Amino acid sequence: MKKTTLAAAALLAFAATGAAFAYDGTNCRAPGICWEPKPGFPEAVEGTEFDPLHDPAEVSKQGESIKEMDERNARRVAYFIKTGEFIYEVDDIPAE
Repeated sequence: MKKTTLAAAALLAFAATGAAFAYDGTNCRAPGICWEPKPGFPEAVEGTEFDPLHDPAEVSKQGESIKEMDERNARRVAYFIKTGEFIYEVDDIPAE
């Protein structure tokens, strides 16, 4: 019984380590840099059919919303430090 259990454990450990070193089909330029374009995908995306052509106004919207979020959080924290009460809704924070 002990030999069978030991053999099964050894086989399981060997199988687990073998899977970790299995070939995944990629050619890595360096450890961890294994991205390869699919066949037909260009090396440089700019100017091809795959170029998303992001509108700068749309891209800047996220920066603006993060700035507004930081301002709201600053008001919440300032009120919390002042009173010890946390109010999530910024509109509910009393004016000073």
